[in-house]
Amino acid sequence: MGTIVLSGTVVLVILGFGNHTWWLGAVALLFLYLQYGRDGASASSSGGAAGGGSAAGDYRSYRERRDKQAKWDRRYRRERPLESRRQARERKQ
Repeated sequence: MGTIVLSGTVVLVILGFGNHTWWLGAVALLFLYLQYGRDGASASSSGGAAGGGSAAGDYRSYRERRDKQAKWDRRYRRERPLESRRQARERKQ
């Protein structure tokens, strides 16, 4: 998807040397791609240029990491009950 958008932007920029409204089309295409075209994961990993949209993406990725960690913690406690109890006792002391 990104290569199609970039090649379309290049074509619009080349056409823009004859008519500057094509440049506006290239800018609009890039803006729409950055705003709506990318997946949430790739948008949040690049930091995003979309202002308020990046904060929601950052929180979404944080929530996914947190849920994945909680899932692994539950699995660890389920598969190693003695070890997890020992670690809990050590944390209390």
